[in-house]
Amino acid sequence: MALNTLKDIYIDQMQDIYSACKQSKSATLKLVEQATDEDLRHALKAGVVGIDKGMETLEGIIKAHGADPEGEFCKGMEGLVKEVEAHVIDATFGDDAAKDAMIITQYQRMAHYAIAGYGCCKAFAKRLSLDEDAHKLDKCLEASYEGDETMTEIATGTRGINAEAA
Repeated sequence: MALNTLKDIYIDQMQDIYSACKQSKSATLKLVEQATDEDLRHALKAGVVGIDKGMETLEGIIKAHGADPEGEFCKGMEGLVKEVEAHVIDATFGDDAAKDAMIITQYQRMAHYAIAGYGCCKAFAKRLSLDEDAHKLDKCLEASYEGDETMTEIATGTRGINAEAA
């Protein structure tokens, strides 16, 4: 697809986020299996639900514009998923809290990719006067921020995993 207009870029980037979500969901499910802290497991499971909701929203928006949600493969998320594999799945840890700290790190990197993508697409939608799209993308953006903030709280809160790992 030629990227001649902002609308073309908008569709392309939503397809990229859709692909990123698909890949991050698979990686997050693996992180759920690896996590030892119950709060972390719960937050990761909630993250999977959030990713599913985001994918549903993106699919609806993309199809409404006559495009295929599967039109793009996100190389950026592919790299982040490889990091999950290398730094969690294939890694050896001597301490459960250290492992959980690494899980949070890897999850947040994926979440930050989603935050950047949703934020850009929301800005494109606003510029294109696609107010309903912008509203839907804002909900996805806020959910991504909330997931990130939850992970930060689990890591750094009073009984934080980072303190346990130290």
